[in-house]
Amino acid sequence: MNYGNVIMKSFFYVVILLAVATVFFATGCTEKPVTGNDTIADSISADTLEADTLETILEAAPVPKAADGLFDDFLFNFAANRKLQYSRIVFPLLADYFGQETHIERKEWKMEHFFMRQGFYTLVAGTSEELYASKDKKVSQAVVEKVMFSDHCVMQYVFRRVEGQWFMQELRKQRLADNVNGTFYAFYNKFVSDSLYRQESLAENVEFSGPDPDDDFSRIEGSIMPEQFSMFVPEIPHGTIFNVVYGEPKPMPDQRVLVVRGVSNGFEIEMTFQKLHGRFMLTALST
Repeated sequence: MNYGNVIMKSFFYVVILLAVATVFFATGCTEKPVTGNDTIADSISADTLEADTLETILEAAPVPKAADGLFDDFLFNFAANRKLQYSRIVFPLLADYFGQETHIERKEWKMEHFFMRQGFYTLVAGTSEELYASKDKKVSQAVVEKVMFSDHCVMQYVFRRVEGQWFMQELRKQRLADNVNGTFYAFYNKFVSDSLYRQESLAENVEFSGPDPDDDFSRIEGSIMPEQFSMFVPEIPHGTIFNVVYGEPKPMPDQRVLVVRGVSNGFEIEMTFQKLHGRFMLTALST
């Protein structure tokens, strides 16, 4: 299964009908300051033409009045509407790169497109309950993280709600090891890139919940053995992933719930990892 192709095609057609959008920003991890001109095309595919066409359509669409309610709604519009994006970035934009502050001027900024060509993003939380923060209208800060495993660093885009409206106020660039999820990110990178390590990181019996193949309206629950994992999750996001943190990033307990969520199409996989005997292990899977 190719997440990028399957999810993006669904996204393209669904969003045209509903006038909903999403896109994200990309940068490499170097010591030099990053401006709006620095981009990475690590996930461009045959769907690029569709994405570009979608972008043109959505830029012309009016911004819903309720776009400042939930952060997700705002983010979709922020990433698709050029006028809105420029009006909701506080220039000169404060940028903290590895502890050194600089600023990005308005004239340096270009319309940014984040995970549009991936068609999915991830959420990392300490518990399943924390994932519901995306539906909390009281959340006043959200941090979008671009995790670049090959460069061992994380770019954070910090948004805050000011008088009822969301604004992008800050960029932060940090080494992977300095991120509050750094230990888990390092584990996850090895989990997705090393098949032997992945097998060793699956609990003896992984709790499973998923749709019943014989009944579209029912779900089945049980457990799967390590050797069955690839049957249920044939491909896992790797290389570069995006995470959205609702509220201020904070240290988490020895458990991580990672959700792979499709953009506007209902696709979702939830994986629960727990530290057992000093290392993370996959203990539950929901599709």
